[in-house]
Amino acid sequence: MTDQPTGSASTGFDAAVEAMMRANQSNWDARTPIHAASAFYGLDGSRSPFDWFAAFEWADLGDLAGRDVLHLQCHLGTETLAFAHQGARTWGLDLSGRSVEEARRIAQRAGLTVTYVQANVYDAVQAVRGQRFDVVYTGKGALCYLPDLPRWASVVSDLLRPGGLLYVVEFHPLFSSLGPKPPRGAGPELLLRNDYLEGRGALERGGAHTYTDGPALQDAPVAYEWAHGLGEVVTAVAGAGLRITALRESELLPWPRWERMERTDTGWWRLPEADPRIPLLYGLRASKPE
Repeated sequence: MTDQPTGSASTGFDAAVEAMMRANQSNWDARTPIHAASAFYGLDGSRSPFDWFAAFEWADLGDLAGRDVLHLQCHLGTETLAFAHQGARTWGLDLSGRSVEEARRIAQRAGLTVTYVQANVYDAVQAVRGQRFDVVYTGKGALCYLPDLPRWASVVSDLLRPGGLLYVVEFHPLFSSLGPKPPRGAGPELLLRNDYLEGRGALERGGAHTYTDGPALQDAPVAYEWAHGLGEVVTAVAGAGLRITALRESELLPWPRWERMERTDTGWWRLPEADPRIPLLYGLRASKPE
């Protein structure tokens, strides 16, 4: 397995935003051992890397064999491994050094070749040292940690070869505005708790526990998230010169966010049939002109 040097160059944001991103890095470092041991991620073999993908993702991505794929904000690499299984030359990049170390161990145990890099996503071009990719993949809880989407989209464009593909599969802004998990004692109603639209700065999130099972965080319990409406995402991608070729909205999630969700024959979860159908996830595909 090939490893690249780690790096954390200054991203050039103002001091307040830089401090928030450093807090996020510390928070994800603290989460890593808890997540690696959790039943949620199933690294004991109880979950396959393919469990984290909707069927429409593979239809949109196409054949990855022999292609260069970069997974931005990859955390433990649970999804990254699926690209290696598909025969791609696979890279993963994450802000958290502890996550990258764990991802390397996981790939090694699986006997898969993945190149992992520790860096802020805004420094990705420098971190991969000039490598360009056929596919850049990201999502499922990634964009909310980015304060500037136009700048992110410009980085993605620089990472892609002409004709290359950006694929974002992300929690829908409506889902995010409903909150990451129901407050203790909450009823069955779906209530808007956070902004759908961007523009009011970072939301501070604090708590002893993360979204997985397992013990409490021992330190760095605070993280910061930024709201990004779907219009902002589309405009940022188009503004970077990428051509949007598909935008899907889905009612499915890879785990039961609410207790009353029902498992479908895909293995993913949806709200009961009697509930209103709302988007919980979206997939955006865009290509770099040749």
